[in-house]
Amino acid sequence: MKFLSFLLIFVFYFNSSISKEIDDIFFVGKMESYNQKFTLYFKTREKAIVARGKNFNYITDYPQDLYIYNYFTKEEVPLISYDWFPKKAKTISKNYKYPVFPEDFAYYLLNDNNTLILVSAFKDYNQNLIYNIDKKELTIYKSRGKLNFIISTYAQICGYKSHKNNFECKIYKPLISKNLLNSIE
Repeated sequence: MKFLSFLLIFVFYFNSSISKEIDDIFFVGKMESYNQKFTLYFKTREKAIVARGKNFNYITDYPQDLYIYNYFTKEEVPLISYDWFPKKAKTISKNYKYPVFPEDFAYYLLNDNNTLILVSAFKDYNQNLIYNIDKKELTIYKSRGKLNFIISTYAQICGYKSHKNNFECKIYKPLISKNLLNSIE
């Protein structure tokens, strides 16, 4: 009985520490803009999506679109959705012929509060994308790869704020969907 109690405590402690670590690294499901004028979040669709895969077709049961909620206009608008994103991502990519979806990416919101860098999370889609929120434009982010971008996000915001401060590094935390997190676990 003591062993079972110990095992249960260990499992619950371990699970809570993993979820805390994930929250330290990612925004899961939603994130607020740096200027606190809007929130980006994933919203689940009601209908499943059928998609073509490499070896077989598959169904996405609870697909998610990326939405933006503007605090001043109190307006909720789909930003990156299944309606247009898979086709656009496929046309701008020259080396990937299968569909990618909004929740397949980690979204880095840059300090300008207008630019999203989309880094592919697990598919063989080896290109980063850039999305301009104001212009609603999706283009390829011309970089050398995922790792260089992620390393540069650490380097861009490290340093001394003044000669009186200690050296600080602030991490850009990406926004990811719960679906992505569940598919990786």
